[in-house]
Amino acid sequence: MRLKRLNPIALLGGLMALISSVVFTSSAMADARQDWGLGLLEAASPVMEQIIEFHNLLLVIIVAITLLVLFLLLFVMFRFRESANPEPSKTSHNTLIEILWTAIPILILVVIAIPSFRLLYYEETIPEDVDMTIKATGHQWYWTYTYPDHGNFEFDSIMLEDDELPEGGLRLLEVDNQIVVPVNAKVRVLVTADDVIHNWAMPEFGNKTDAVPGRVNETWFQATRTGSFYGQCSELCGVRHAFMPIRVDVVTQEEFDAWVAQAKEEFASADRTNFNVATIAAD
Repeated sequence: MRLKRLNPIALLGGLMALISSVVFTSSAMADARQDWGLGLLEAASPVMEQIIEFHNLLLVIIVAITLLVLFLLLFVMFRFRESANPEPSKTSHNTLIEILWTAIPILILVVIAIPSFRLLYYEETIPEDVDMTIKATGHQWYWTYTYPDHGNFEFDSIMLEDDELPEGGLRLLEVDNQIVVPVNAKVRVLVTADDVIHNWAMPEFGNKTDAVPGRVNETWFQATRTGSFYGQCSELCGVRHAFMPIRVDVVTQEEFDAWVAQAKEEFASADRTNFNVATIAAD
């Protein structure tokens, strides 16, 4: 039985429609963490919005390249099969094709590089008009936060164990003392550590910054909506690496001012606990 000649345009169009629908449906952004969730969390900062835009651009490019290579493989398999070509071509070089397969990848890399460099610059450039600064210090295995612009009070943020979780709390993500910031405020975060390398990561804000002992790294975010946002240490830092989460509560300016007034009294007068690494590791 003789196979019908393939229509390249119809084949490519059909595959593009099928795979693109699957890719973009599965990459729909989720507003909260879900079991078996697939896709990015909904952006809550301008940085993350641009990261998602860049991610979607790369999806288009990757899908297009994959479909093109698939089409060429299928075309060669059927068009140049032995039964259809009893006398194979002796062609060994084609100047035009060699120019194209060199020039086209270069153009693709340029298309990727330009928005990539623009995004990296935007992520790494701390705005001059920041509204507040927070210092995050990583320890084995908890975080300490300092508010130098609001009286220089500081507090430890430690994961709640399963029997300490509030109703509806997220296991391995809830803490006893969370960061609180006002909505739409530009927040500079100074990140460091006092023992080993940690990493301060907040997916919805597009932040992921190493906390290195003896060094202060900078990052920033501007939360565009209120709510509770969760992250975790993203650098392997020891036996309890998976148990030092990050929580940021974004509130209105009035709620933030009230929290600061309360925090100044609570954390300025509290006796800070010196945590013993061996004790924590043994829990």
